[in-house]
Amino acid sequence: MKIAVMAAGGVGGYFGARLAAAGYDVSFVARGSHLEAMRRDGLRIESGLGDLKLDPLKATGDPGEIGPVDVVMFAVKLWDTEEAAAACRPLVGDGTAVISFQNGIGAIDVLSRVLGPEHALGGTAHIASVIAGPGTIRHTGVLARLTFGETDNRRSPRLEAFLEACAKAGVDAEIADDMKRAVWEKFIFLTALSGTTTVARRPLGPILADPDLRRAFLSAMEETAALAREKGVDIEDGVIDRLMTFAEELPGEMKSSMLRDLEGGKRLEVEWLSGGVSLMSRDLGLASPVNDTIFAALKPYAGGSAGRREAGNSPGGTRQGDQKC
Repeated sequence: MKIAVMAAGGVGGYFGARLAAAGYDVSFVARGSHLEAMRRDGLRIESGLGDLKLDPLKATGDPGEIGPVDVVMFAVKLWDTEEAAAACRPLVGDGTAVISFQNGIGAIDVLSRVLGPEHALGGTAHIASVIAGPGTIRHTGVLARLTFGETDNRRSPRLEAFLEACAKAGVDAEIADDMKRAVWEKFIFLTALSGTTTVARRPLGPILADPDLRRAFLSAMEETAALAREKGVDIEDGVIDRLMTFAEELPGEMKSSMLRDLEGGKRLEVEWLSGGVSLMSRDLGLASPVNDTIFAALKPYAGGSAGRREAGNSPGGTRQGDQKC
């Protein structure tokens, strides 16, 4: 199996390295100092599941140097989806699966429009990982799970082949029974996690320990679940209780990628997370006061500390930032 990672950030770098270490033909797309370090010194993974040094490896800034592959692990920041999808065209052959492992819910539509619906697959990544420095991915905790599926939920041969590759690489992975529901359940949780931790500037543990912040976290999830149901997604009645139990099992020191981006003065995905819930809820006549407030509070920081961009007004460009559960 031939795999391309677009791009080698916290998610793509970690899982791509595990697959490459298992002997699969993996090429990483990266840029800047991260790419230079990977070419010079290889890629280092620091993880509670076992450290890894991948050297030599295939790394490039030009997908055209890779050519068609079987699977593209698509894991860029949400604002880069359109441009990164277009950059994937040289990677796409007749049966190529381009699996989005991003945080939001709209990537499949973009991938379908740019690359063709037969190539666009959905996925979720549950992991706390970050580019700790050029050429180094740091994984916090031991949660590292992939879920993926076809848009029509069939268990296709290409999905089965990728699932087998993950198993041989020691990656916890599964094919979703209902891909749309899996993506929305991740969105329900992630939007609340990102929003509350970033507004409070605190990791998950203090959020859940404080009654008011815990209530905000819970309400943010409830608002997004109501939105999903209004959009016709089959969200089960007990999903909020299950996601709260999941949250309580995570390390208390866990930070969302959006909080880390805020701390680092980087651009935020808030427009697509809490902001997305706010806009979609308004369009459907639903109330979403917690997500409305989170979006409003974080909007001044959406373009990064330099204040160069407001939400929705950035140029493209493939960016290898950190991504998390």
